[in-house]
Amino acid sequence: MTMTSSGEEPLRAERSDRAPADRSAADGSAGRNPAEDGSADDGSVGRSHADVCVAGRVSEGDGVAERGSADHGSAGRRSTGVGVARGGSAEPWSEASTVAGSGPVRPDIVADRPARPVWSRDFALFFVARAMARLGDTMLPVALAAGLLQYGYGVGAVGVAMAASAAPFAGLVIFGGVIADRFSTRKLMIGADLVRLVAQAVAAALFFADHVVLWQICVIGAANGVAGAVFQPGVASTVPRLATDVQGANGAIRIAESSAQLAGPALAGLLVAFASAGGVFVAHAATFALSALCLLLLRLPPAAPGSRAHSGSFKADLAEGWREFRSRTWMWAVIVIWCVYMISIWGPTVPLVATEVVREHGPRAYGLINSALGAGTVIGGLVALRLRPRRMLRAGSFALFAFACFPASVGAGLGVAAMSAGAVIAGAGTSLWGVMWATSVQTQVAPDVLNRIHAYDVAGSLAMMPVGQALAGPAAAALGADHVLLLAGVMTLVVSTALLSVPAIRNLVRADGPVPLGQREPVTPVRAGRGRSG
Repeated sequence: MTMTSSGEEPLRAERSDRAPADRSAADGSAGRNPAEDGSADDGSVGRSHADVCVAGRVSEGDGVAERGSADHGSAGRRSTGVGVARGGSAEPWSEASTVAGSGPVRPDIVADRPARPVWSRDFALFFVARAMARLGDTMLPVALAAGLLQYGYGVGAVGVAMAASAAPFAGLVIFGGVIADRFSTRKLMIGADLVRLVAQAVAAALFFADHVVLWQICVIGAANGVAGAVFQPGVASTVPRLATDVQGANGAIRIAESSAQLAGPALAGLLVAFASAGGVFVAHAATFALSALCLLLLRLPPAAPGSRAHSGSFKADLAEGWREFRSRTWMWAVIVIWCVYMISIWGPTVPLVATEVVREHGPRAYGLINSALGAGTVIGGLVALRLRPRRMLRAGSFALFAFACFPASVGAGLGVAAMSAGAVIAGAGTSLWGVMWATSVQTQVAPDVLNRIHAYDVAGSLAMMPVGQALAGPAAAALGADHVLLLAGVMTLVVSTALLSVPAIRNLVRADGPVPLGQREPVTPVRAGRGRSG
């Protein structure tokens, strides 16, 4: 581990002390309390993050702790004992005030309370809500395709209807993150579910009335996309509030979502066959009703004393979210690399695997391979429940190598059994990466900016997917679909290697939930004038 000689022992001591990442006093926010927006009627607007990042999460190779620097002023000095937070509240400040490429860190202020296990009443409610939402999401493409084709629309119309939902979501999710950091995420998620419930009920009525017009379906899809943009940012900040074991919680949710992904298309197909496309939309609306009910019954921990309210303008909060995002090298580096992944790997793989497998082996084989991919994601979630690597993104990057088996097995023209095996391996690898990434974001980011940072994560991760899908056809025409898929397999190795080549990514040390104040080990103070000085 590379760090200042004076800071090595204090940093080691601080690894037992859990703290959320935050910005320095030079940015005007010398500390953030781990605020929570509380239950439905508490009215607070701070953000909770009971499981936040460890002050000692300095990474090997790129983490040089800065102490006593002029940039940090007195807020970063141990001699003062406190840092002045925005709004005038004072709070303790970590000696290891800055980690290169990771942003400043500080001890969180939480009342002494027992660690929350993964499985509790409230987490079970959230677990069911996420499973229901994912089940409905995987049913929707089947409903749109079957319904629109039944009424004489072509494949292009189906794509337009899907894009009508995806475009507002991708374009507005960043603003949804700002809204989620200003208001109760729980109330926002309930409201978003209710909007989508009504929208899908209207769509069902149109199909049952045999009055299906494309522009109306697109308007309904746009409403769903806007609601999803408000809903999604709150997911990231809710998980660590419900369980101290954030990784275990993410693993459990990944299993639920993967299981729903397996069941959703099959259930939608049965409804279309025995009822109609309208029946699928009714079922989809019901999933939003169940999700909203679970969230309504959910009770989040009360807000911590001294929580910072978001009193600035919407534009200022948006800009602050961007500053927080770009201050973390490990985060923006992953997003940049992930854009390459979406363009060169995931984007072309999905449509080309579908066309190649259906053409060569039939739709039943494609369904089997898709099920194998889903089964792999369940396996990856189960592994994530047990595997606890110290450097989570390093482990996740190694796991991501496994995805190469999926496009490469199809591109090589292997049999259905071999392609299914490749899909299982690929699903397990990507699922494990997903849990490691989600847990890293949720535990390394300060609670009062987590929703905004997660929104940038979602927007950046999805931005290039339609580009990759659009390029799949021309690339297949020029090179051949099999060669494009083989190239996607090679690019998976390149992307995984690129992730491991960034010190801020591969050396990021895991950070779990906060240790109660009474159980924390004392931190050896750092004498002024030692270490880096900016």
